[in-house]
Amino acid sequence: MIDHRRLGRDLELFVSDPLAGAGLPIWLPAGAAARHAVEEYVRELERRAGYRHVYSPPLGKRELFELSGHLGYFADDMFPPMRLSADDEFVLRPALCPHHALVFRARGRSYRELPLRVAEIGGMYRAERSGVLGGLSRVRAISLNDAHNFCALEQVGDEVREILRLIREAHAALGVRPAGFRLSLRGPGEKYVGDDADWARAEELLRAALDGVDYHEGPGEAAFYGPKIDIQIVDAAGRESTISTIQLDFDKPERFDLSYTDADGRRKRPVMVHRSLVGSMERLFAYLIEVHAGAFPAWYAPVQLVLLPVDDGQADAAVELAGRAEAAGLRAEVDLAGSLGSRIRDAARRRVPYLGVIGPREAAEGAVSLRLRDGRGLDPMPVADALALVAGVVAARSADLLPPA
Repeated sequence: MIDHRRLGRDLELFVSDPLAGAGLPIWLPAGAAARHAVEEYVRELERRAGYRHVYSPPLGKRELFELSGHLGYFADDMFPPMRLSADDEFVLRPALCPHHALVFRARGRSYRELPLRVAEIGGMYRAERSGVLGGLSRVRAISLNDAHNFCALEQVGDEVREILRLIREAHAALGVRPAGFRLSLRGPGEKYVGDDADWARAEELLRAALDGVDYHEGPGEAAFYGPKIDIQIVDAAGRESTISTIQLDFDKPERFDLSYTDADGRRKRPVMVHRSLVGSMERLFAYLIEVHAGAFPAWYAPVQLVLLPVDDGQADAAVELAGRAEAAGLRAEVDLAGSLGSRIRDAARRRVPYLGVIGPREAAEGAVSLRLRDGRGLDPMPVADALALVAGVVAARSADLLPPA
């Protein structure tokens, strides 16, 4: 069975060291390169969709999380407060929404600004029990692709449908294969906030947005402040988890006294839509490592091109080509150690998408022979053409290693 923990170790993507602590993985250079490419893509996708990116601290004063309701309804999943003095207690945040509420209320808002889409890939922390931690799929330090869209009530339906479109676009580029959609609803008990009318209205809006989508209902799976659409994945072991989510929240705008001035000059309360296109970077990569068996699409492969001179006589040509590849925005390396066969096998082990072999003839002609990760080989071609081929596939974020014929 494919296991992202084993592949992560073999491909040197991340390490879990007991000295750092359980559930606190360290991203190694290869994993960090892949993650950085994905984060850049997500930010650009959001920017083009009208999101405004912010930075906010991963901790806040205790009062912030009392106001948000997290300490009252979520304390069992939070780390204990840190007391600096009798009047100063800080908490590692379990969610980004309180800080994004503060972004909205940083100044007065007009209806003309809505929907206001506030996005961030930010850190948050959950005090998970050690027994449930594993690799990247369940961690204590979480880097969440998160956003909070502040809307007028009449904008919510269109906003949710647009978020679903963005989720589909991101999933297609990354190679995510959703296992199903779930409408997560309230269950029995008193762990929820807000009145019945708000919950009913939120459920109605989400059902309308899911019109035409095959989904099932999950009673008891709602957030404490509202219902949500959860997009599920299944890992190699058959375990189901949520990768993307859309949540409606009438509660926090009330708690934080958020408002905007409507066209008639009256003060109105926005609706807060919590959404994540691809979830946390940790859970996302746990899934991507397994679904691709470590062979990521070329655009977020840690190393996209390895140059292999046949012998020392072509080393300078390989180094020059690597420099040109890096200047073109590609992640390239030169491998000089060992026989050509061993270097080819090592590149295959590392799932590098493209190998560029340079022998005496290629060096003399300014050419390179490309070999693809899937075993296909291309005839020698000019260096400029080879770089254009690889760069074109990367720019298109294609799942294929060759451009369309």
